[in-house]
Amino acid sequence: MSILVVIIFVLGYLLIAFEHKLNINKAASALLTGVLCWTVYIMSGIDEAHSISEKLVEHLGDLSGILFFLMGAMTIVELIDAHGGFDVITNLITTTNKRKLLWILGCISFFLSAVLDNLTTAIVMVSLVRKLTDEKNDKLLYCGIIIIAANAGGAWSPIGDVTTTMLWIGGQVSAPNIIVKLILPSIVCLIVPLVLMSRFMKGSIVTLASLDNGYVTTKKERMIIFWLGLGSLLFVPVFKTITHLPPFMGILFGLGVLWVVTELIHSKKNTEERNSLTVVSALQKIDVPSILFFLGILLAISALQSMGHLAQLADIMNEKIKDINIIVLSIGILSAIVDNVPLVAASMGMYDLSVYPIDDYLWEFLAYCAGTGGSILVIGSAAGVAAMGIEKIDFMWYLKKISWLAALGYFAGAITYIGQEYFFHL
Repeated sequence: MSILVVIIFVLGYLLIAFEHKLNINKAASALLTGVLCWTVYIMSGIDEAHSISEKLVEHLGDLSGILFFLMGAMTIVELIDAHGGFDVITNLITTTNKRKLLWILGCISFFLSAVLDNLTTAIVMVSLVRKLTDEKNDKLLYCGIIIIAANAGGAWSPIGDVTTTMLWIGGQVSAPNIIVKLILPSIVCLIVPLVLMSRFMKGSIVTLASLDNGYVTTKKERMIIFWLGLGSLLFVPVFKTITHLPPFMGILFGLGVLWVVTELIHSKKNTEERNSLTVVSALQKIDVPSILFFLGILLAISALQSMGHLAQLADIMNEKIKDINIIVLSIGILSAIVDNVPLVAASMGMYDLSVYPIDDYLWEFLAYCAGTGGSILVIGSAAGVAAMGIEKIDFMWYLKKISWLAALGYFAGAITYIGQEYFFHL
């Protein structure tokens, strides 16, 4: 029966990987996979039913922290967007030089991703690019660098990429340490593609489209919600350090503050205007299928962990490959083909914290590789999939034009991390 659980997981993984071919939402596949894995486990008779139920409840406690964090962060971002808060960033871009614009978009995406997340950053920045130029090839190249920058920027921040967030919430890394250790490798991961791509960007954009989005909010309201929302996200690591409460408590606190503020500043507006600017409206717009996808896949992973399969896999990898650098680099490359969330979740179950404690070399390198390796293919990250959907990026075009740049950046950043650890002991 234990082999059946593995078969169910593999089949579920294939359904997720071929989501677009089969036209079956990956959230549905993940939920079925997660529930079936635990169902087979409890019916197998390997352990007592009561013991298995306790394990499930224990895992669900850990998983709920991740899910509530994502829900809170997504709602804050939707609220900022509904108020037109992101115009604070977009209105600052005035250059028409293609090369300068490439660097501006890359740098903004890099740092914005560290504060928000790579998915949201990709959506915001790709939408911005569509307003800046009508030249198809330029737009695609800009989108390519946005994907690389968003993934690189998210890797070094505890709230920038869902895999780094998982490691942070799971206790594998601490917020200050992951920032210090990964910011340089992540910068290198972006700079290498930027330098190389700059060679192909010549001339100027013909015209800049107007960035007036017709928002019903005033400039003052946009500024208040933008900076308060940004502050709420940045406050999460501080809240965790001060109170020692899980990160989802910090994000819920920030959401509560924003909720009160929006209710107060819009209290005198008519019902139609106020309804579109409330937290209730933002909650209706968040990507619930993504949250359910994380729930399903993490449930499936926790079943494999409880049955001991992940520990056995770790032993096999350590025995056959041995070199931890090759193992983690391989996980990063694999994340370009399959989703990095289950890969990191599996790794968290494979390697015990008693052997690899918090802020260990393994966890930091895993955060970098899993966060940036997905850029190698357009379907390898949430940022890539989002950009692909918005701008209709062709898989083969990305493979020919962007993949080699992303791969060079990935390995350059990896070498930087390994070098700073072995030579400078940072």
